[in-house]
Amino acid sequence: MTNMEQEKKIVLSKRMTAVADMVSKQNTVADIGCDHGFVSIYLIQHGICKKVLAMDVNDGPLERAKEHISMRGLSDYIEVRKSDGMEKIGMDEKPEADAAIIAGMGGRLTVKILSDGLTKARLMQEIILQPQSEVFFVRRFLIENGFLIAEENMVLDEGKYYQILKAVPHKTAGKNEKEPLNPAEEQFGPLLLQQRNPVLQEYLERELDKFDHICRQIRENDTETIAQISQKQKIIREALTYFR
Repeated sequence: MTNMEQEKKIVLSKRMTAVADMVSKQNTVADIGCDHGFVSIYLIQHGICKKVLAMDVNDGPLERAKEHISMRGLSDYIEVRKSDGMEKIGMDEKPEADAAIIAGMGGRLTVKILSDGLTKARLMQEIILQPQSEVFFVRRFLIENGFLIAEENMVLDEGKYYQILKAVPHKTAGKNEKEPLNPAEEQFGPLLLQQRNPVLQEYLERELDKFDHICRQIRENDTETIAQISQKQKIIREALTYFR
């Protein structure tokens, strides 16, 4: 890497740094929903992989990604492709990408991408996921479809909390050899709870305080809302038992 390229090193947000740093050293990584290509660039600049497939379904972000990649002299290492999820990842006996990143999308869209590309996903070394919502839905899908949750992290970035997880395919993919996660584990992560992640603990305590405040403002005859909040509080309290 030249001095000029070195000066153009990408600085990611705390959230996206946590995502990129969870990737193990690989030959080729597919950055699905690459947006402007910054994570793809980071992976090459930091020697995490030799090649990146920067993929997005929208033309605008792909054009910006091409510009940012070219500006840093990395066009030989990062290939930009228009792709709906994993569609354009080549497949022979195995996928051309050893790993994939799916970050910054809602939980249901994340699951759709995984479901549509399940054959490829099961043959990769790992999948790095950072759902923006309904993380429980993603964890449930992984467990039900032969993946193991190998690593989890949680970060606070600009006032928002984000969960990041690494999933690896089980040797007998498609067979669920692990007990289903309990509600607290689905919502907040079995490893985050077992490891007593301090960011998660802070989040849980804030959420419990928030729901306590909401309950004090709700009219007593609004039984449906009270029941919904009570259920959420129950799961949070269950999660907080891991920290005692």
